[in-house]
Amino acid sequence: MVDYHSAGQPYHYGGNGPGPNGDYMAQEDDWDRDLLLDPAWEKQQRKTFTAWCNSHLRKAGTQIENIDEDFRDGLKLMLLLEVISGERLPKPERGKMRVHKINNVNKALDFIASKGVKLVSIGAEEIVDGNAKMTLGMIWTIILRFAIQDISVEETSAKEGLLLWCQRKTAPYKNVNVQNFHISWKDGLAFNALIHRHRPELIEYDKLRKDDPVTNLNNAFEVAEKYLDIPKMLDAEDIVGTLRPDEKAIMTYVSCFYHAFSGAQKAETAANRICKVLAVNQENEHLMEDYEKLASDLLEWIRRTIPWLEDRSPQKTIQEMQQKLEDFRDYRRVHKPPKVQEKCQLEINFNTLQTKLRLSNRPAFMPSEGRMVSDINTGWQHLEQAEKGYEEWLLNEIRRLERLDHLAEKFRQKASIHEAWTEGKEAMLKQKDYEAATLSDIKALIRKHEAFESDLAAHQDRVEQIAAIAQELNELDYYDSPSVNARCQKICDQWDVLGSLTHSRREALEKTEKQLETIDELHLEYAKRAAPFNNWMESAMEDLQDMFIVHTIEEIEGLIAAHDQFKATLPDADREREAILGIQREAQRIAELHSIKLAANNPYTSVTPQVINSKWERVQQLVPTRDRALQDEQSRQQCNERLRRQFAGQANIVGPWMQTKMEEIGRISIEMHGTLEDQLQHLKHYEQSIVDYKPNLELLEQQHQLVQEALIFDNKHTNYTMEHIRVGWEQLLTTIARTINEVENQILTRDAKGISQEQMQEFRASFNHFDKDHCGALGPEEFKACLISLGYDVENDRQGDAEFNRIMSLVDPNGSGSVTFQAFIDFMSRETTDTDTADQVIASFKVLAGDKNYITAEELRRELPPEQAEYCIARMAPYRGPDAAPGALDYKSFSTALYGESDL
Repeated sequence: MVDYHSAGQPYHYGGNGPGPNGDYMAQEDDWDRDLLLDPAWEKQQRKTFTAWCNSHLRKAGTQIENIDEDFRDGLKLMLLLEVISGERLPKPERGKMRVHKINNVNKALDFIASKGVKLVSIGAEEIVDGNAKMTLGMIWTIILRFAIQDISVEETSAKEGLLLWCQRKTAPYKNVNVQNFHISWKDGLAFNALIHRHRPELIEYDKLRKDDPVTNLNNAFEVAEKYLDIPKMLDAEDIVGTLRPDEKAIMTYVSCFYHAFSGAQKAETAANRICKVLAVNQENEHLMEDYEKLASDLLEWIRRTIPWLEDRSPQKTIQEMQQKLEDFRDYRRVHKPPKVQEKCQLEINFNTLQTKLRLSNRPAFMPSEGRMVSDINTGWQHLEQAEKGYEEWLLNEIRRLERLDHLAEKFRQKASIHEAWTEGKEAMLKQKDYEAATLSDIKALIRKHEAFESDLAAHQDRVEQIAAIAQELNELDYYDSPSVNARCQKICDQWDVLGSLTHSRREALEKTEKQLETIDELHLEYAKRAAPFNNWMESAMEDLQDMFIVHTIEEIEGLIAAHDQFKATLPDADREREAILGIQREAQRIAELHSIKLAANNPYTSVTPQVINSKWERVQQLVPTRDRALQDEQSRQQCNERLRRQFAGQANIVGPWMQTKMEEIGRISIEMHGTLEDQLQHLKHYEQSIVDYKPNLELLEQQHQLVQEALIFDNKHTNYTMEHIRVGWEQLLTTIARTINEVENQILTRDAKGISQEQMQEFRASFNHFDKDHCGALGPEEFKACLISLGYDVENDRQGDAEFNRIMSLVDPNGSGSVTFQAFIDFMSRETTDTDTADQVIASFKVLAGDKNYITAEELRRELPPEQAEYCIARMAPYRGPDAAPGALDYKSFSTALYGESDL
């Protein structure tokens, strides 16, 4: 029996008891009488201690109303001790007499003393008499022993441990600086910070104000009571209205938060641990085999495709180049997309495999030589490089061949017209008709020759155009350049001969001109006006028959406008024609009037009225033909414009849609809405919406095919090309697949390491806070700041730098200079959780074997699922120890091999 002194002596309680557990509250040795006399403090202690007792008594279906009255008979005091200790006390006495009450209280005090608590100056009589000071002191002693003594944080315990725990948990919060258990809690922010740190969904911390302590305190008390099952033990007004709140009341209430948030994680059973290890090992082996086969097939396809894409051999005809373009489109539309999916799936399988191996403490997977992910990426880069510009080269070649065909046809047409014009000109220039001619004939010959020279000069531009076209065909490497050059050279040589003959004939005519007198001025005027008009008609016929090629509606409209302008000149031309013919008629009238015998033809020109009328009729026939050709081309260009607008309308929808999806996926990957499963489900919905959107892309491909078949090479209605859309689609599919894989790996890490959803969100919140540029990775300085915020000592001194370098070697083994979120949670999970080890697996097998050093096949089949039991039996070596029994298997070497360098 503990020696309880009378109440009249100096009283001390809650002091150090014997043994290691006695010194749990050295600074709480004395119960200060003066402090208890403070009415405000006594009021706070009454409410807090009453609520604390009721939080335990309600488990037994009862409670107290008055702390110094309801414990007087000792019955509820004994019940309280049984609830909080989990032990049975001696049977209480049910009598109503004072001696029965004292005996019950003594039984409770004896139990407290048996727990290593030395009670001084607390007697059962004071409790039975309702002494408030002694009753509060006794309850405080119980709280110290059963609620605070066992708190241990970083080698500190009791009050210091609880204070350190509070400081660690509230360190990241602004306006919170916990240094004690009285004034540090007056503004209520510390209570809210503790709740928000563990249950952030319950508190909107950023909306709290330091200058409104009553609201802050009531918010924390109400949330704790409603959601954390912590009864309201304090009044906000009492705390705010007291200069120094009662330390013991605050400690009692805060200890309830500690116990509410520090639940222990249950250990896995031995059989489940073994099943998990074996299942991981089997799955990893399947993933390795799948990776090797997929990588081999993909590399072989890349090896076959690159030489085909690197071939830039031009063809001679448009048809041959269009066939090459169609083959390339089939490659982009049919052959490449499945390979893009295979490459993405290969990377996902590899990352998933490495993550699973790392999480299960297995050696990293090393693919066969030449089949690394880096080898595949290198081969794919070579493929992309070969593919880059191939389609552009094909289209440029088609344009070049089309241009060549147009120029060649234009050359042949102009050459034919010129050759027709020069036919017989050499013979005419070589005539000696002026030797026997009369004076009038000579003058006529001179005028005729002048008209010819005028005509010859007019044809100089056509000869220069023919030579320029031949030169351009040579520069564009036209395949039939030799025949073009030969024909051009013949035309130039003939032109030089005509020039020389023209000069010789003019000299001969001028030599005899002095011998000639009269010339028919009317015939001369006819000749002078008929020659340019005839040349104009020839040029008009040539222009009306000239081929044209356009690519836009504006170009054909320009040609139509020019043609309309030409038609507008026809009335003036017709009047000029009538005027020229009128000159001829006037000459005939005068000759008939004066009985002059004229030659059959005008002596000054070979352009007769019949020639003019014939060519005029030809011009009249060619105009409507030209109209129809221009209208047909205008219809074709209008159709092309519809195709452009149709493609642009769809592209301007698909392009921004893909860009929006990329941005939304980026936001999902860094935001923390819901659990990882919610994020994964959200991402899969996005992935399905992207897959469902593919018909829009296929529709765009069909429209693009029509555009290409129409040989439309530009589109001013959109900035998107089909190549941009394809690349954006491939990037979108790759990004969503990789993002889903990252979240799945985070779930694997969380489940494998036993990380709670709150911890995972806390890790993501810390990582996002320091990821200022939202790039998904932290630089060295950002990562250091993040570690400091989590309590790691990596400040800028020698010891801190060494610790930081050690951590960086874990999270960035390749020295890339950045830390991904996956590496960050791997590091945090290693720091906060434990993983399976070979020793744990051996211990688990020993449990299944009944503490024997070996295990039998029958025991494995009895304790494990059939598939995994047979897996163990097939791989376990026979046990060779001295205590071996028939059929004994060596589970120790098997467990060691699971975590070793060699395969089973």
